[in-house]
Amino acid sequence: MEMEKLRIRQQVLLDHLRPARFPKASTDLVASVCSAGDSAAYERAAEFGDDVVIVAAYRTPICKAKRGGFKDTLPDDLLAPVLKALIDKTGINPNEVRDIVVGTVLAPGSQRASECRMASFYAGFPETVPVRTVNRQCSSGLQAVADVAAAIKAGFYDIGIGAGLESMTANPMAWEGSVNPRVEIFKQAQDCLLPMGITSENVAERYGISRQDQDQAAVESHRRAAAATAAGKFKDEIIPVETKIVDPKTGDEKPVRISVDDGIRPTASLSDLAKLKPAFKKGGSTTAGNSSQVSDGAGAVLLMKRTVAMQKGLPILGVFRSFTAVGVDPAVMGVGPAVAIPAAVKAAGLEIDDIDLFEINEAFASQFTYCSQKLELDPEKVNVNGGALALGHPLGATGARCVATLLHEMKRRGKDCRFGVISMCIGTGMGAAAVFERGSAVDQLCNARPIKDHTSLSKDAQ
Repeated sequence: MEMEKLRIRQQVLLDHLRPARFPKASTDLVASVCSAGDSAAYERAAEFGDDVVIVAAYRTPICKAKRGGFKDTLPDDLLAPVLKALIDKTGINPNEVRDIVVGTVLAPGSQRASECRMASFYAGFPETVPVRTVNRQCSSGLQAVADVAAAIKAGFYDIGIGAGLESMTANPMAWEGSVNPRVEIFKQAQDCLLPMGITSENVAERYGISRQDQDQAAVESHRRAAAATAAGKFKDEIIPVETKIVDPKTGDEKPVRISVDDGIRPTASLSDLAKLKPAFKKGGSTTAGNSSQVSDGAGAVLLMKRTVAMQKGLPILGVFRSFTAVGVDPAVMGVGPAVAIPAAVKAAGLEIDDIDLFEINEAFASQFTYCSQKLELDPEKVNVNGGALALGHPLGATGARCVATLLHEMKRRGKDCRFGVISMCIGTGMGAAAVFERGSAVDQLCNARPIKDHTSLSKDAQ
């Protein structure tokens, strides 16, 4: 009887304290004991409603550049299917999307910006929805998601899309034009021009990452990716793409439906990888087998303010908690995640041990291994479904791909997985990381750990 009176009193207080714009909560309020004391029984309405949430995240399959399933697919035809999927699978009105930001790296800026705008029309977005591109090299897809989250948090708009796109078939890595001669007198500027494979060799040499360690990381990536594919774990995140394959000899076109990643080698073994020669440096340890694959692909993430998602009745896949980009020595650019992850985790008010799942881009096995060891991460929490060594690394798309992979895996794990981190190293010496919270892990009451006694509660609640 006393608990019922307390429940009614709390409900009355909630109704008085709740802002008018905030949806009315369920009347089935249950008082619980937690370390936050009485405050835990009240909705944190403003902060909760202003959360930036992800309601959908999808990607294309990732295919080998030049010879994979997307070798004859134009970049805008890669982006359009994942943008369209956000509309089709959520039922959102495309007119309500206020911005589409696409991370992309290799194509000429103005050309890619036009291609992304064209892709938005193919996907069904009206002319009123603007599009822009962003380039922070390997983190561009994650940067796009972070930019949209920041704009929503700032109040510029309530609904936006962060996406990523790269066709390394159409736009191979190359330096165009001349190099400023001033670079000769700035060592760090010189190091910005190092081939990425050489920076991998530098990491391996400086931090003692052996060839065997690198090959083992690659084998494990392929094993996990193959197991995830066989178990159907990627089906929720992958949007099949209807496209074509052109016979290089006859020019004949064959319609195809690409629905799986084609770079995974289920039979990869240490003995096979040990036979490969160093790819970047004589006597080195970085090979084609322990480096990320050159790939084509795209991804897209739909973000909005939590109150908007609740009003629309959309399920919340995850909550965007923090983002950090850092600078590191360009000569060992691969160490970026080892610096960015602690910074992003701290910004979210957490500790590394609070993180249940990590998606760290495997640009090279050397840097991935170093970062995991430096942060003393549990291998069972890192890239549980494989990474870029097996799936591939379409530069601008990787960040968006990682968001889809991480959040869908967190959803599968349910209550055993609350916080996740995405991170990658970035060419010219940077790192980026973001923290996400599983959507269903957050409720309208203050999250606090249960305690055994009632000493924190007021006397009338004991």
